[in-house]
Amino acid sequence: MASPAVDDYLKTIYHHTEWQPDRITPSQLALELGLAPSSVTEMVQKLAAQGLVTHRPYGPVSLTEAGELRAAAVIRRHRLIETWLVREFDYTWDEVHDEAEVLEHTVSDRLLDGIDARLGHPSFDPHGDAIPDAAGHVNREPFVALGDAVPGHRGRVLRISDRDPALLRLLDDAGLRPGTRVEVRDASTLVLDGAPLDLPDGAARAVWLSA
Repeated sequence: MASPAVDDYLKTIYHHTEWQPDRITPSQLALELGLAPSSVTEMVQKLAAQGLVTHRPYGPVSLTEAGELRAAAVIRRHRLIETWLVREFDYTWDEVHDEAEVLEHTVSDRLLDGIDARLGHPSFDPHGDAIPDAAGHVNREPFVALGDAVPGHRGRVLRISDRDPALLRLLDDAGLRPGTRVEVRDASTLVLDGAPLDLPDGAARAVWLSA
């Protein structure tokens, strides 16, 4: 049954393991969603009863195949809408997340297919996150978080988290976007176009590079 609340849970669980391997715990899920742990526990039990997640008491939560397909569909809607707003309506990449949160629950499948076709079937959103195709498949190359990259590592910026709009604006002003080629000097300094770039606080946890 269609439910924005269910979709938000599935989307959050899906997103948690996109760029790191650890499964999400109920307490982390409660923190991400801004809800009371008791409410999250109750909803996780309902999702498990619907065959959308697997969960054991006090353990992490995982999507089932059905849950992953549904989550990928919601993620696809969100990221296509973000890409559409940036390309067609001159939104900046730090402005689109909240708009997409609203529109993902209201845009029809027909309109979404039209948006996808108009954009040329993009594989990535403005932040570098993969856009699942209609079957839920994604293409994602090997990656390393900036905070885990060794000095001297060279690669392209694959993804910048959209969690902090202020950080996105700072990195954009510095010329750092998905596709930018950099060399790692340390977790707080990159070499960009031959010149050192001192990164703002939080960047090491928000930037992913090609491995």
